Amino acid sequence: MEKIVHFDKEKIEGLDKRFRANFINSVTGYKSANLIGTMGVDGVSNLAVFSSVTHLGSNPALLGFITRPTTVERHTYSNIKANKQFTVNHIHTDIIKQSHQTAARYDKSVSEFEATGLTEDYIGDFKAPFLAEAHIRIACEYVNEYPIAENGTVLMVGAIKDIYLPESAFTDDGWINLSSVNGVTVNGLDSYAKTELLDRLSYAKPDKEVRSVLGES
Repeated sequence: MEKIVHFDKEKIEGLDKRFRANFINSVTGYKSANLIGTMGVDGVSNLAVFSSVTHLGSNPALLGFITRPTTVERHTYSNIKANKQFTVNHIHTDIIKQSHQTAARYDKSVSEFEATGLTEDYIGDFKAPFLAEAHIRIACEYVNEYPIAENGTVLMVGAIKDIYLPESAFTDDGWINLSSVNGVTVNGLDSYAKTELLDRLSYAKPDKEVRSVLGES
């Protein structure tokens, strides 16, 4: 049997900074991989990779993401606070390297779209830029923010206003097959993985056996 290694709180706090960041970011499992697009008051677009975008509710349709402490300039945060709009764009297998490069600390005067060779796109009168290369694109409006006192991060909440995706990507009952659009996921800080659909299961009830529902919708 393989040896089990135990990390208690004291041992975790004593880890090398980079090791601890990789370790704790990986231990909770795979995360969503998205690029958030915003527009600054100076007219410079911004694009930044986030692995914390998560579903908050369907009615009303809300999502949230975590931004790091605002003790230093955070372009995504300041742009959203100024313009109240942002886009969420799914990362797929063809744009992994460009997407990861948006994490570089570019000056606020530099657009990550231009710096990474990605294409900004605008739909209707929505002011925040979409990523033209993304297969799934979501337009959001700022709703609220919740400071997290324990580590200085901020939970940003957005209302989903519009969703754009291929017709073939979703089924009659509304389920979106992310594998069909080559969606990727993030493991830790710098690792990207392909998604593979294993099964889709029936609604869990105490008196019924769980079964596969693939192909039924």
